[in-house]
Amino acid sequence: MIRHFGVLIPSTNTTVEIECRLLPPSCQAHVGRLMTSTPGRTFSPSRDEDIDYQSRLLGTARVELVILAQTSASLFADDYDETVTRRISDGAGAPAITSAQAVGRALGALGARRIAVVSPYSQAVNERAARYFRDKHGLDTLALEGFGATDSYAIGQLGPENARAAFARINRPELDAFVVPGGNFPTMTSIAAWEQEFGKPVVTTNQASFWAVLRAFGVGDGLPGFGRLLADVPG
Repeated sequence: MIRHFGVLIPSTNTTVEIECRLLPPSCQAHVGRLMTSTPGRTFSPSRDEDIDYQSRLLGTARVELVILAQTSASLFADDYDETVTRRISDGAGAPAITSAQAVGRALGALGARRIAVVSPYSQAVNERAARYFRDKHGLDTLALEGFGATDSYAIGQLGPENARAAFARINRPELDAFVVPGGNFPTMTSIAAWEQEFGKPVVTTNQASFWAVLRAFGVGDGLPGFGRLLADVPG
């Protein structure tokens, strides 16, 4: 049986659609693109009118779940997750989740409480991420590393060596997990190697989003090769 879900992504994203192909054929993704609400502010939330329109279009495909794969958007307002998921659900007629929510819930499912955040973002956005994970998911961020990206399209050109070098700099025994937000940062094929080298789980935006899909659709077999989260699909 084929299950259908929707993914809303910033118009500049060049990675999510590619990584969606790693899901089993029974989980089919349908993608809508969104323009940011503030010209020149790459990581700001997307326009409400785009979210409404694209959600309605996804609803005509009878998707069973919609994910907003724009982690940074959740960091700009305390009530953003609640407001935007309600807007998406109203348009699509299906449950909705943000990728930031998926990351936080995935870390909880793994039993992680002390994390390090490694992202393509600036220090200011990373600090927003630390506050978000603390306030919304009860997570303690012990270390922050960012690549200082200001152009979302450029994030898609970054290589996994950026994250691996950051892990090596900040790894410490008391960390429960590494978190790599950023849906346009290609990570999926590197996660398993990172976990093997550093001995702790790695949770990324797209990986956590796919975990949310598998949980919602009751796919319990898991996807080996993309980290502990997708291999074990913890609840």
